[in-house]
Amino acid sequence: MLNQTPLWKYIMVLMVVAVCTLYASPNLYGEDYAVQISAAKDSTVDLNLVDRVNAQLEKAGIETKAVALENEQILIRLNDDSSQRLAREALESALGRDYIVAMNLAPDTPEWLDNLGGTPMKLGLDLRGGVHFLMEVDMQSVMTKSLKDMEGDFKTSLREERIRYRRVSIVNDVVQIQFRDQETLEKAEFFLKNRNADITIVEQGELTLVASMSETKLAEIRDYAVKQNITIMRNRVNQLGVAEPLIQRQGADRIVVQLPGIQDTARAKEILNATATLEFRMVDLDHDVRDAVNGRVPPGSELINDQQGVPQLLKQDIMLEGSHIIDANSGVDEYGMPKVSISLDSAGGSKMSLGTKGNIGKPMATVFIEYQATNEKNADGKIIFVPEREVVSVATIRAQLGSRFEITGLDSPKEARDLALLLRAGALIAPITIVEERTVGPSLGQENIDLGMQAIIWGFVLVLAFMLVYYKAFGVVANVALTANLVMIVGVMSMIPGATLTLPGMAGIVLTVGMAVDANVLIFERIREELRDSRSPQQAIHHGYDSAFSTILDANITTFIAALILFAVGTGPIKGFSITLMIGIVTSMFTAIILTRTIVNGVWGGKRLEKLWI
Repeated sequence: MLNQTPLWKYIMVLMVVAVCTLYASPNLYGEDYAVQISAAKDSTVDLNLVDRVNAQLEKAGIETKAVALENEQILIRLNDDSSQRLAREALESALGRDYIVAMNLAPDTPEWLDNLGGTPMKLGLDLRGGVHFLMEVDMQSVMTKSLKDMEGDFKTSLREERIRYRRVSIVNDVVQIQFRDQETLEKAEFFLKNRNADITIVEQGELTLVASMSETKLAEIRDYAVKQNITIMRNRVNQLGVAEPLIQRQGADRIVVQLPGIQDTARAKEILNATATLEFRMVDLDHDVRDAVNGRVPPGSELINDQQGVPQLLKQDIMLEGSHIIDANSGVDEYGMPKVSISLDSAGGSKMSLGTKGNIGKPMATVFIEYQATNEKNADGKIIFVPEREVVSVATIRAQLGSRFEITGLDSPKEARDLALLLRAGALIAPITIVEERTVGPSLGQENIDLGMQAIIWGFVLVLAFMLVYYKAFGVVANVALTANLVMIVGVMSMIPGATLTLPGMAGIVLTVGMAVDANVLIFERIREELRDSRSPQQAIHHGYDSAFSTILDANITTFIAALILFAVGTGPIKGFSITLMIGIVTSMFTAIILTRTIVNGVWGGKRLEKLWI
């Protein structure tokens, strides 16, 4: 008998639709006004802080819906935006700079649904509101740091090869190396040229080599600086709890940061501007730290305080920078003491191996450097940043280190976790400056949502009415499939972590509704043709679906390829449109072909029919 659907297919269709409906349902619950508290440097978020927060809110007379400790952050849900602002002000005043207090919007998803991984769709900046920053990387700092790296690398490698030099110094954006005799100069020139293919080394002046970076090397350094800053910026944005931030490159030295849902732009700017880096240096054991504290700092050394404010005398030569760190994880050693395991890239492994070879048994310090913006500007009109240094760890080198090593001697597991997080976050290559800031208010976002929803609803209603009038009973089947298609698009968008709904994305949904009904029109018209050719109703249904399938498949594949190209080469709104279009193509194929045929077979299949209402 024609048009029979096996039981397993019914079960599969029901499960797919049910799962998509389940994960689309969080979008019905809306969002709460919220205040989020996360730890700043040297602070801890725990249950004691929750008690402090509750006491402060009660003192200020602010009603809350819930206060919860989640993922080492405190999330306070409030009834309205005025309570949100009052809570932020009260908590900022009480907690000071030890904690980051930021306003946000939190999904009001039921706990049981949240435990299943159900979350609402992520809305883009044009729908949800938020803040847009255009940031510029300070390339002068990038070049200065690269020259210092080259200076330190020359000193280390020449000492390793036992080539004696008088002085290595930076002069006018080049590195000068001075020698005592011509023979040593020629030996050093041969060695350095073979070791540094991308650096130009020439003899200039009396017994002096001058090293400068090639244009290719300079371009590579600038490109790497922007890419590294983008990577680290994503880690910084996590402190704000933004569901789906957009962080991407614009031009040679600029970065675009969009934070949907963020209302506290001042706090966002504070976190994004907190430029930081890491350095590994040797502790100076040859001089007395007390003399340095009294003002007699030896040449080549520097006094830097640790987290407890105790001065540490360190050598100025940088053994390794945090940009070479690939991964860092906290744990315990064989004695049950806290440790941090670090993995470096190949260049960092080579530097660490050379730097530690002759320093076994000596202490090495990890220095955290944070750049703070001043009110002054340089000749180019850009903000001047001042570094603030702090020693976060001092550990003894037990053996020659390479690409993988461990830091021990830490006071507590928390210190190990904090240091691992700091190392894993990496180091911003250079300070960044916000050159443009735009705030999209929630009223504009809501207006865009309302207009987009009106377009979807009106388009959906008109299509439903047309199908019902024109195709009668089969039109009802098509309308069920269209409704399921819309639910499935929302469900899939909610399940995919990287999918964000934007205003162009709404246009993509409207387009896929039209494409889904177009597939049903092709099938139903083909069934009508088969009936006009005097085929039986069962044969007409069977041949109608089979004949239309190849046409529908070809049309959707070509559209999917076009959407995939848009996703690959496009940015921002174009990506939003292409994502919803690709998801819509897949769901419309499922609903227009598999779902409708399952329903049609269930209602009309396997029966003796004299006539079809189509």
